[in-house]
Amino acid sequence: MQSTANILMIRPVAFGFNPQTEGNTFQHQPEAGKVQERALAEFNQFVTKLRLNHINVIVIEDTLKPHTPDSIFPNNWVSFHNDGSVYVYPMQAENRRNERRDDILDVLSTQFDITEINDLTFTEDRGEYLEGTGSMVLDRDYKIAYACLSIRTNPKALEVFCNESGYEPITFHGFDEHENPIYHTNVMMCVAEKFVVICLESISDPLEKEKLVNSFKKTEKEIIEISFEQMNSFAGNMLEVKNTLNQTFLVMSESAKNSLVANQIATINKYAEILYSPIPTIEKIGGGSARCMMAEIHLDKRN
Repeated sequence: MQSTANILMIRPVAFGFNPQTEGNTFQHQPEAGKVQERALAEFNQFVTKLRLNHINVIVIEDTLKPHTPDSIFPNNWVSFHNDGSVYVYPMQAENRRNERRDDILDVLSTQFDITEINDLTFTEDRGEYLEGTGSMVLDRDYKIAYACLSIRTNPKALEVFCNESGYEPITFHGFDEHENPIYHTNVMMCVAEKFVVICLESISDPLEKEKLVNSFKKTEKEIIEISFEQMNSFAGNMLEVKNTLNQTFLVMSESAKNSLVANQIATINKYAEILYSPIPTIEKIGGGSARCMMAEIHLDKRN
């Protein structure tokens, strides 16, 4: 249940810096150059690498209008679950709300069984946001939603999701080395079937840290701890997938892979093969990495 071979990705047509998401300290203003062209090349190379490893990638083309510079990160607006349910999420940035597209769900419904669509976007009117599996890192086997609270991850919106989905929320607060709040949970932790990658030093409250560690022990996850420096290289922004041959991979960017040290790599290799691709433009200007680009589809395939 934790991992799937079916991945949704959105091919960018107008990728760029989004001034409405400047609370994301991982993103930076672009230098001169063809940003869209570079991002597109990185995207296509990434998709090719996934497909060569027998991972089923469903690519949807972005549209020029309305302008959605962050559409390359679909996991923030939608998630797909093995009971046939789909959740659509409330987003903080107004221009990111335009990423939500019914036609994408229509395309997926021709290939997968969708039993219900749960629209949580009504909490936007209350200023309560929950940006999908960016805000939450889901342990799908144990139905736990780990959430680092921030302006983009509101506890009331999280409660709405958990009440509807049956997930148990485990919340905490995370900060970078400059004491800035971490904007999305999935930049500082990744939960796989048998291990978790996490920047524990970003959690200053000892009780919150202890609660997390105890949950990992209870769910029999080996902890792979990463540093602030590794987190800033997107080593927390990874996703475990299983391909169509039932082989397990941990997908990440080249910068994340290069930040890992030997013992971390050895531990990961006990459970999964590392699969990585260079996406420096997407990371620097978009402030997101490999995991953010993949919305995993846990729906059953149509017969």
